[in-house]
Amino acid sequence: MTTSHQPQDRYKAVWLIFFVLGLGTLLPWNFFMTATRYFTNRLDESQNMSLVTAELSKDIQPSATPTVPSPARNSLSAVFNNVMTLCAMLPLLFFTCLNSFLHQRIPQSVRILGTLVAILVVFFITAVLVKVQMDAVPFFVLTMIKIVLINSFGAILQGSLFGLAGLLPTSYTAPIMSGQGLAGFFASVAMICAIASGSELSESAFGYFITACVVIVLAIVCYLALPRLEFYRYYQQFKLEGPGEQETKLDLISKGEEPVANKEESRVPAPSSQPANQGHSIRSILRSILVPALSVCFIFMVTIGVFPAVTAEVQSSIAGTSAWGDYFIPVSCFLTFNVFDWLGRSLTAVFTWPGKDSHWLPSLVLARMLFVPLLLLCNVQPRRYLTVVFEHDAWFIIFMAAFAFSNGYLASLCMCFGPKKVKPAEAETAGAIMAFFLSLGLALGAVFSFLCRSIV
Repeated sequence: MTTSHQPQDRYKAVWLIFFVLGLGTLLPWNFFMTATRYFTNRLDESQNMSLVTAELSKDIQPSATPTVPSPARNSLSAVFNNVMTLCAMLPLLFFTCLNSFLHQRIPQSVRILGTLVAILVVFFITAVLVKVQMDAVPFFVLTMIKIVLINSFGAILQGSLFGLAGLLPTSYTAPIMSGQGLAGFFASVAMICAIASGSELSESAFGYFITACVVIVLAIVCYLALPRLEFYRYYQQFKLEGPGEQETKLDLISKGEEPVANKEESRVPAPSSQPANQGHSIRSILRSILVPALSVCFIFMVTIGVFPAVTAEVQSSIAGTSAWGDYFIPVSCFLTFNVFDWLGRSLTAVFTWPGKDSHWLPSLVLARMLFVPLLLLCNVQPRRYLTVVFEHDAWFIIFMAAFAFSNGYLASLCMCFGPKKVKPAEAETAGAIMAFFLSLGLALGAVFSFLCRSIV
C-alpha cells in the first residue's frame, strides 16, 4: 500500500479510545489504594464491635477507654497495606507472565472485553458491600480476594492493550501510559474532595467504587466502538493479510506500517517469513528488547519500593494543628506523584529523547536509584535508624515531583521503544513481553518496599 491509501485518525478517536482503555486498566487499583483509610477504619470498627459483643456476652462492663489495644485490630490494620501490595503485585506478575505466553490461544476480544466486564462485576460487588456489615476477619479476607481478582484481570487487560498498541504507530502506546497516569490523578482528586466535604468514609468509598464502575463501563463502550473506526481497521488488516501470515495471531503479525515508518524506522525490513520454532522466536525478541525491558522493570521496582510504603508515612513539619496536616499526604504524596507522573507519560507523545538505541536511556534509569535515599531521609515517621535530613515539607514535594516525572517519562519511553526494536511482525509479542517486565518490576518493588521501610 502507499501512503495515499492510509486513512487518518479523525478527531483523534483511536488515540482517545486507547487513552480511556489505559485509564480503565489502573483506575480500579488506584481506587483501592486511595480507599485504604476506609478499609483500615472499617477493620477497626468491626473489631471494636466484636470486642463489645464479646464483653457483653461475658457480662463484663465495657470500658469507655480501653487500656489494652486489641491484638486482632493491631494485626489486621498494621499489615493491611503490606498484604494489599503483595496481593496486588504477585497476581499481576503471574497473570502477565501467563498472558505473555498463552495469549495467542485466547481471542483478543475475549481477553480485553472479558477482563473489563470481570473488573466491573468486582467493583459493583465492592460498592454493594460498603453497605453490608461484616466482621473484621471476613471483611479482610474478602477484600484481599477482590484485590487479587482486580489485579489478575488487570494484568491480562494491560498486556493485551500494549500488544494491541504494538500494531499501531509508535505514538499510540503513549495514550495508554497517559491514561494510566490520569487514573492516579483522578483517584487523588477524589480523595481530596472527600476530605474537603467532611463526608463519612463509608459514603466516600461508595462514591469511589461507583465512579470506578462508570469509568469501566465507558471503557467497554470505547472498545466496542474501536472496530468501527477506519484508522484502526487499516492497521488491523495488516495483521490478517501481511506477508508470511500463518494461523498464530500474536507472533505472526504483519503490521504493514512501512508507509508511516519510512521516516523513522526505514531500517526495519518487512518480514518475509516466520521462524519455525516459536520458542526461538520469543528468545530472539527478548534479546532485541532486553534493554528497554530491564529498564522498565528497574523503574517500577524503584518506584514501588518507596511509593507509597515510605512516602505515605512522611509527616508535615509545618502543619502544626492546621488543616494542612489532613491534606499533606493526599496533596504532597498522592496528588503530586500522580500529576507529575502523568505529565511525564504525556510528554512522550511529543518528545522522545533519548532515542531507543541511546545509552542515555539505561543510564537515566539507573540514576533514579538516587531518589531512594533522598526520600528515606525526609521526615518519615516513625523511624528508628536514619536521621531526618530533609525535614521541611518543600524538600519532600520537590523530590516527589522529580521522582514521579522521571517515572512517567522514562517508563513511557521504554514501553514505546520496546515493540519498535523488533520486526513489525513481532511487535505485539514484544508489547506483551514488555508488559510482563513492567509487572515484574512492580512485584520486585513490593518486596523491596519492606527493606526500604525497615531501614528508616
